[in-house]
Amino acid sequence: QVQLVESGGGLVQPGGSLKLSCAASGSFFRLYAMAWYRQAPGKQRELVAGFIVGGSTAYADSVKGRFTVSGDNAKNTGYLQMNNLEPDDTAVYYCNVDYYGVEGTRDHVWGQGTQVTVSS
Repeated sequence: QVQLVESGGGLVQPGGSLKLSCAASGSFFRLYAMAWYRQAPGKQRELVAGFIVGGSTAYADSVKGRFTVSGDNAKNTGYLQMNNLEPDDTAVYYCNVDYYGVEGTRDHVWGQGTQVTVSS
């Protein structure tokens, strides 16, 4: 099984930056993809950005040009760099990792979520 630990959330003023981390540990063969979702109060969870390990990236229109996803294969860790944050970015951010288990089966797991609050 894979466990995820998220970190990096917090309170930031509009226009500020935060960098979220999502570290994977446990028993698995390799990571396949990582995605970041967010859920604001009263709203559905939405996809923010994601990447395939060693491959392409994708972003929601609302964050293009402001957010960047990346990964460190050696550390089994993914990142979401968020710049020029806006109040509408306030939400709980979750990472979701798609991976291959040691038996070759593909599965996914969610992180615990980290709160991002953008406010003056």
